[in-house]
Amino acid sequence: MTDIRKLDLNLLKVFSALLDERSVTQAAARLSLTQPAVSGMLTRLRESFDDPLFVRTARGVVPTQRALELAPTLKRVLADVETMLQPAHFDPACAEFSWSVAGTDYSLQAVVVPFLARLRRLAPGIRVMVHPIDDGAVLRQLERGALDLVLTTPEVTPAELHQRPLYDEEYVCVLRTDHPVLAEGLTLERFCALDHALVSYSGGGLSGSTDRALAELGLRRRVALSVPSFLVLLEVLRGSDLLAMMPRRLVDGVSGVCVVPAPLWVPGFTKVMAWHERTHSNPAQRWLRELLLETCGTDEMKNGA
Repeated sequence: MTDIRKLDLNLLKVFSALLDERSVTQAAARLSLTQPAVSGMLTRLRESFDDPLFVRTARGVVPTQRALELAPTLKRVLADVETMLQPAHFDPACAEFSWSVAGTDYSLQAVVVPFLARLRRLAPGIRVMVHPIDDGAVLRQLERGALDLVLTTPEVTPAELHQRPLYDEEYVCVLRTDHPVLAEGLTLERFCALDHALVSYSGGGLSGSTDRALAELGLRRRVALSVPSFLVLLEVLRGSDLLAMMPRRLVDGVSGVCVVPAPLWVPGFTKVMAWHERTHSNPAQRWLRELLLETCGTDEMKNGA
């Protein structure tokens, strides 16, 4: 058994970087070390853990089963050490660092925009970097520190992550303010007869939650347009006779469109924030998460202000 007094913390940082990068060259670049230095430290790691840990392949290195078993504990230990080195008291007014968040355009408009307004007043030195979300990559991005937080839904949140609900969203029927159907009233029959638009983030999808709700009633609608952005969809609705089911937080108080009672109920969704154990105990990260939660619960946000 290796004596803990002989284990260099820098070796664990190399171990973590190799787990993330799967490449000695890329790990070296990330740590600002030379490739021979990282190779030498990998040799010491192998001696310490009595295991190859990483096996070379044509595309880099792959972790052994032992390395994969050690990974969760390693990440937690490094996160705890980082937390130990943080000031005991976090002062947002004096803080200066970057915070990386990922989300859809809906999340940016409904969550990030009102959050930034408060953050700029309380912590002007914190820089926010917003990224598009890739559900299949968020766990790895959070593990390696490329992201600090994701705005997502419970259904696609990896089980390994911490998560906390922000609010429940509902879908409402939206069309332009002078749409001819407003004078007639929107019955379920008219709803199905009109041309619809929807958002498909992956592109090209012509069905969604509304279509599943209609199918349960034995009905169908005609989707004439699919776009990858809710913000683009609003512009489309302002200039056409299309209608759409949209999240309420995006349309309350928006000019050029109006909300009418939908002739059927379409299930909404829960918006959550999710983060990795790596940042779970960090005082600055905890403060940011609490501010985000507080912002999402304010009357101003609920009213679309």
